[in-house]
Amino acid sequence: MTRYHTLLFDLDGTLIDSVQLILDSYHHTLRVHGIPARSDDDWLRGVGTPLRVQFAEWDDGSGMIEALVATYREYNLANHDSMVTVYDGIAEMLQAVRAAGHRTALVTSKNRQGALRGLDLTGLTPYIEELVCADDVVNPKPHPEPVEMALRLLGVGPERAVFFGDSVHDMHSGRAAGVKTAAVLWGPFGRADLEPSNPDHWIERPQEILQLIGA
Repeated sequence: MTRYHTLLFDLDGTLIDSVQLILDSYHHTLRVHGIPARSDDDWLRGVGTPLRVQFAEWDDGSGMIEALVATYREYNLANHDSMVTVYDGIAEMLQAVRAAGHRTALVTSKNRQGALRGLDLTGLTPYIEELVCADDVVNPKPHPEPVEMALRLLGVGPERAVFFGDSVHDMHSGRAAGVKTAAVLWGPFGRADLEPSNPDHWIERPQEILQLIGA
């Protein structure tokens, strides 16, 4: 019996390389609305949480936050297909995971439309059984709700599940939901950034996921 049977994955910075597109979208949004620029590091601290969380300080009841989200999404979708790529080794890893009979789900803070577009563009759709997106939950990561929902959709418990992600928000969400956590190191964050979240496993290359689960 393998140690893990259920594999949950974050999307941006974990399966697909979309980080520069995300940062460009934030910078564009503030510029369009005449808001002083923020640094990449400012935005990166919130990567892995939904847009409304990132833009929360402008939620003053005037409709500004809705305008910011709309501007972000318009720019992001317009530039998505020319900027998003799949990380080397991810497709082969997922194919092997499914061939070995393991269960899979995506747990992302992106909305469903954007998540499906990323999966379709990179050819990963066939390898993901269930999706939990920002518009599916009341409480996004780092709350446990998204991970708990993924487990319910798959019809499995947390005992043999592991959540792979690139941010502290992923690690906190997985731990709170009772699954093991695995920090991947090919995204925008290094070991020093993720160590405070105390992941159960460190993953430097997608091939190591297969070694971890014995596929």
